[in-house]
Amino acid sequence: MLTRKRIAALAVTSLLLAGHAVAADKKVVAVSIPAADHGWTAGIVYHAQAAAKEINAAFPNVDVVVKTSPSATAQVSALEDLSAGRKLDALVILPHTSEELTTPVKAVKDAGTFVTVVDRGLNDPSIQDLYLAGDNIAVGRNTAKYMIDKLGGKGNLVVLRGIPTVIDDERIKGFQDAIKGTELKVLDIQYANWNSDDAFKLMQDYLAKYPQIDAVWANDDDMLLGVLEAVKESGRKDIKLALGGNGMKDIVKKVIDGDAMTPVETPYPPAMIKTAIYMTVANLIGQAPIRGNVKLDAPLITQENAQEYYFPDSPF
Repeated sequence: MLTRKRIAALAVTSLLLAGHAVAADKKVVAVSIPAADHGWTAGIVYHAQAAAKEINAAFPNVDVVVKTSPSATAQVSALEDLSAGRKLDALVILPHTSEELTTPVKAVKDAGTFVTVVDRGLNDPSIQDLYLAGDNIAVGRNTAKYMIDKLGGKGNLVVLRGIPTVIDDERIKGFQDAIKGTELKVLDIQYANWNSDDAFKLMQDYLAKYPQIDAVWANDDDMLLGVLEAVKESGRKDIKLALGGNGMKDIVKKVIDGDAMTPVETPYPPAMIKTAIYMTVANLIGQAPIRGNVKLDAPLITQENAQEYYFPDSPF
């Protein structure tokens, strides 16, 4: 398992070694990502644009073009626009949906483009040259292990899911597998759509329904914000832990400050898009062929290492 920090360092090193050896012909790297429709995707846009600015300034013969799309249909059109009238040397894409983007990305690939897929895979993995994502099972597993330790292996839990996706399924699997054999009991588990308002309402329902809740896991930080607000308004004192996941700066700051209810976090950083762009460019100009699947580690963010995961200027 490679950490985000180590992978980024390797990619940057490859670029630095490339130096002035960039070919005379300008290399075009298209980056296609969802628009900022919630906190995590806002972070994706922020880090993609930062990578493009840095690379375009450092390497005049590389042109990184970032295009955001509010829907899968719009992203298909964006791919057509990006490839119209020019050859793309590489495409870095975080698909809105796997099904709708697989065929359009294959068309780009068939034109001779190096394809990097981030986070949400395509239906046909053979299309991609490089795949980079976080470890969703580890997000759930490492959160559960911390809860087991802090609660002494017993207690009542409520869980908030995101939306029906592979990402959500993996996080839940990691969590549920980890608590097997313990006396931690999941009282309820429902979807809150990775949305703060929906999570607030669902947590209110949980609080009304269950008189004793020892811990809450919202498997995404947008939902955790809603959970924390509902708990605060309720005045309940029985809840010892409320944990999330993804590495939102507001939650990481709580960890830095030693918040008693949210003392740890698990990363699924939107900065992964920046790592993917750097690795893709390194592959083009760094004489260091990079292929295959890269899974970023998901270690616990604690007060001791939280500064490494804290990006105060990021929207997420």
